[in-house]
Amino acid sequence: MSTTPYRWRWPALAVILAGEVMDMLDTVITNIAAPTIRADLGGSPATVQWLAAGYTLAMAVGLVTGGRLGDLYGRRRMFLVGVAGFTLASLLCGIAFSPGTLVGARLLQGLFGALMLPQGLGMIKQMFPPARLGAAFGLFGPVLGLSSVGGPTLAGVLVDADLFGTGWRMIFLINLPLGLAALLAGWRFLPAGREEGAARLDLGGALLVSAGAGLLVYPLVQGRELGWPWWTFAMMAAAVAVFAAFGVHQVRRRRAGGDPLVVPSLFGKRAFTGGLVLSLAFFAAVAGFGLVFSLYLQTGLGYSPVKAGLAQIPWSAGIIAGFGLAQAGRRLGRGLLHVGLVVMTAGTGVTLAVLQLAGTGVGPWRLAPGLVVLGIGMGMAMAPLFDIVLGGVELAETGSAGGTLTAVQQLGGALGAAVLGTVFFARAGDAAGPGAAGTMLETAMRATLWVEIALFALAFALVFLLPRHARPEQDAETGAGVPVAV
Repeated sequence: MSTTPYRWRWPALAVILAGEVMDMLDTVITNIAAPTIRADLGGSPATVQWLAAGYTLAMAVGLVTGGRLGDLYGRRRMFLVGVAGFTLASLLCGIAFSPGTLVGARLLQGLFGALMLPQGLGMIKQMFPPARLGAAFGLFGPVLGLSSVGGPTLAGVLVDADLFGTGWRMIFLINLPLGLAALLAGWRFLPAGREEGAARLDLGGALLVSAGAGLLVYPLVQGRELGWPWWTFAMMAAAVAVFAAFGVHQVRRRRAGGDPLVVPSLFGKRAFTGGLVLSLAFFAAVAGFGLVFSLYLQTGLGYSPVKAGLAQIPWSAGIIAGFGLAQAGRRLGRGLLHVGLVVMTAGTGVTLAVLQLAGTGVGPWRLAPGLVVLGIGMGMAMAPLFDIVLGGVELAETGSAGGTLTAVQQLGGALGAAVLGTVFFARAGDAAGPGAAGTMLETAMRATLWVEIALFALAFALVFLLPRHARPEQDAETGAGVPVAV
């Protein structure tokens, strides 16, 4: 039974969606603004990668504990703290005076975003009876879809408009009125209360996850510029050891009667472990493409920020269409993932062929068909992904499994920015503009697309490890199936 008067359910849902939109926009806007930011503040190509990877990495490690903090101290309280911190971090981004301060502020954004976002699912389940959950969750798709279309374009418009002489800084400063409105409305409309008998926080596990993720991503971003010294490989090896230690810690904590971050029994399930690797590969490909393609449009083809944003509308529109097709094809189960990955590969292949034939003279209309096909496949694969993976775990494990998958999604985004960005810059270096430099950038873009195809092939093979269908009762019980931001 809902504990909130009916009249506040929909305003409260609007506040939760506003938080999702703020995160969605701040995930994609730096891809468009990165060349302008670097031209203003300076920094190396790794700075561009950190603008994307830092945010998603902090989000990934924060999500591990963000939902648990809401259970312990109240979801509304943690949501409001997250919004306030996210808004303050946005201000720090907007007044950053060096690449280091901007990257540091982006890390803060990710951490507070990880505190804000997990509270929404619990509050929605608290406010809406099971019969109305479908309608509530059904609003996520259109809202996040419109954000994915408008985000890059909005970023380009704000950078080019140079409002009040702020230039690129306005892409962060615009969060100030949005955050203030979300704070006031959240205080008024969101339900209070916390989970009875909530699990205690596993600080040791959270520290191990954070250390492992940092040890993995840092050398991937910085290694190329530093000439790949021995310690970068040592850090990546240490990351594997730390993640292994995390698994041992979770088992010991459960045996001691404590509450682990991840239910240890999940690691013994083929569907779940395969789904984790699949999610890493899939979201690395998605996030890496978004970063590299935005860089190529501006540094290789000379597009302005607003033109680069507009050029990506076919991709975003394709994602929305793919989500719609996924609803019609749900009976295919995991086969829908295979279809989506094949369509994504086809779209990438079309884009490769266009770049090969047109070279540096390629225009937005020539790129559009491949981007639409890529987006359609992405939407078709993304929509059922979490539901299918969770179909291989017990219902009692879905809360832990869903939270872990969401964190791995963000970690995949960080890895995508690190790995695909490194592939791109290894070929392109600091080249910019038409002529010989444009040819180098085109070569770099094509090399990155081949890596994309390899990631799609890996994901295609891993789909066979998943159950054939999702559980029909999953959606109402866990909120699974809610579209995820990329």
